[in-house]
Amino acid sequence: MSSIIIGTAGHIDHGKSALVRALTGTDPDRLPEEKKRGITIDLGFADLKLDDISFAFVDVPGHERFVKNMLAGAHGIDVLALVIAADEGVMPQTREHFDICRLLAIRTGLVVITKTDLVDDEMLILVEEEARELVLGSFLQDSPIVPVSSKTHAGLDRLKTTLKEIALRTPPRSNDLVTRLPVDRAFSMKGFGPVVTGTLISDEIAEGKELQLLPEDRRVRVRGLQVHGKSVAKAIAGQRTAINLGGIDVAQLVRGMVIAEPNTLRPTQILDAKMDVLPHASRGVKSRMRVRMHIGAAEVLGRVRVLDSTSEIPRGKTGTAQLSLEEPVVAVHGDRFIIRTYSPSVTIAGGVVLDPFAPKHRAKDISKTAQHLQLLMTSDPGQIVSAFVSASELNGLRVEKLAASTGWKRAVLMRSISLAAEAGEIVNADGVLISKQNFAQLSENVLDEITSFHKREPLARGMLRETLREKVFAHAFPELFVAVLDQLTKAGRLVTEKDTVRAAAHNVGLSDTESRLQQTLEDIYLKAGVESPSIDDALTKAGVPSSAKPQARKILQLLIDNGTIVRVNNEIFMHQSVLQGLKSKLLAFASQHEPARLIDVAAFKELAGVSRKYAIPLLEYFDRERVTRRAGDKRLILPFK
Repeated sequence: MSSIIIGTAGHIDHGKSALVRALTGTDPDRLPEEKKRGITIDLGFADLKLDDISFAFVDVPGHERFVKNMLAGAHGIDVLALVIAADEGVMPQTREHFDICRLLAIRTGLVVITKTDLVDDEMLILVEEEARELVLGSFLQDSPIVPVSSKTHAGLDRLKTTLKEIALRTPPRSNDLVTRLPVDRAFSMKGFGPVVTGTLISDEIAEGKELQLLPEDRRVRVRGLQVHGKSVAKAIAGQRTAINLGGIDVAQLVRGMVIAEPNTLRPTQILDAKMDVLPHASRGVKSRMRVRMHIGAAEVLGRVRVLDSTSEIPRGKTGTAQLSLEEPVVAVHGDRFIIRTYSPSVTIAGGVVLDPFAPKHRAKDISKTAQHLQLLMTSDPGQIVSAFVSASELNGLRVEKLAASTGWKRAVLMRSISLAAEAGEIVNADGVLISKQNFAQLSENVLDEITSFHKREPLARGMLRETLREKVFAHAFPELFVAVLDQLTKAGRLVTEKDTVRAAAHNVGLSDTESRLQQTLEDIYLKAGVESPSIDDALTKAGVPSSAKPQARKILQLLIDNGTIVRVNNEIFMHQSVLQGLKSKLLAFASQHEPARLIDVAAFKELAGVSRKYAIPLLEYFDRERVTRRAGDKRLILPFK
């Protein structure tokens, strides 16, 4: 890597700031209170360039009262420099800082023994042995231990060489994630305005770019950028970055906010996670326990719900839990976090986010939830997609929510979706994802509903589309309804029409009596011409008794469905041949009145032989059918097509 973030960690007064100052020439203690008391209270920063490698140092407080400040800077560390003073050895905050770095899954680092000028060789050997015992079995087990003196500069050259060697074998940051910078500092600079700083943990930020400030959901503009104190046009992942923001006041900026690519990430307050409890923690993690969660640069209060029957993750054990937070945070699958007790604040656990937008789980669903979370404990993109999609069950999952859950760039997201689809695990219904199994279940539900409808309504041509959607897809995205109907239609299982859906094998079978009634009703409308009767009048003329009218209406509906009887409006129905005759008269009238082709209501009444009661609805019907078009108080008769 060409840009490395090194975090110093260790007990108070073990020489972390002095070490950074000796290496870089920059004093990381910037606050007057820090200089007065001689301790680091808040995060300090400095940089060093060795050959082509840029090192950014995050100097964290060592005092137990300021561990929350330490955690705000620990999230973006590539390399841990665990600092142990030769005159004191391993102390309580040495252990807590090291625990935190292990829980945050920092993968590489070294041990630096400071203040070697204060001890003899024998004491130095004892401290080195104590340090090796501390890191035994951890990611630092085989890492270098470098003794130095910040006062005499003894060992600094070896330390610089060791840092370069570590940098060369530190893997690069993933290029799969969208822009994200957790804010660990916010202030105002005279002549510039609001400035935020943080470690750019993914992608890049360019000058002039519009970004999104979360969880407040505000748009901000990058007015300027600095990396290591120098103005740059672009900052890249792994760099300590200062951003001069436009479009916001400094009073609206606080530590813990996140700068992100617009419309990619979302805030959340309920998330599922895998949690590791420290073996030497003061207690295990229990359901209903109030805790402090540290994620990115944010600290929020929340409550834990352990997702198993025991309702506890004991010390030294791993389990899954749901965190319900009192304030929103920004999190994606794979983010690491730290859990500290509410009071007194002591680190007891850490973990990794599995589902950042988790639903509240019912007790009876805990077993299914555990299976879902187990599937999310993977780094395979296709399997992650399948797990999220499967958990959405019959409702489906929008691609945009999956993007917010993973933090992946669009190209990575769509490639991963394609992998899952090619594996036959999911279906992409125009941007809504659903498992293949659940898609098949929705298809069966549709067929069952249509079959039941035909049994209830054997004379109906088909079920109304909207009724079917409400019954089967009430909680699902509309794209799934369209996709399922399309698939079943292509497979020859359904016939979909403008407003109705029916089984392909469905035929309306009428008895002889019903067929005679249908013919009688058609004859009534045909003979009535333009002065057509209402439905009730038509049924009465056909001799249908009141008790049989509901069934007779269904028979009449068949004539409407097949187009024999046409609905002019909600009250007027006419035989299609009558309407066709009127259309022919209109076209003949137009040919006699070229080129104007205009007709008013009075002329239409005379032409059709109807009263105004029928004339206006008929003209509106012909407007809808594009036979005529309103032109002021007249109608233009359109050319026949």
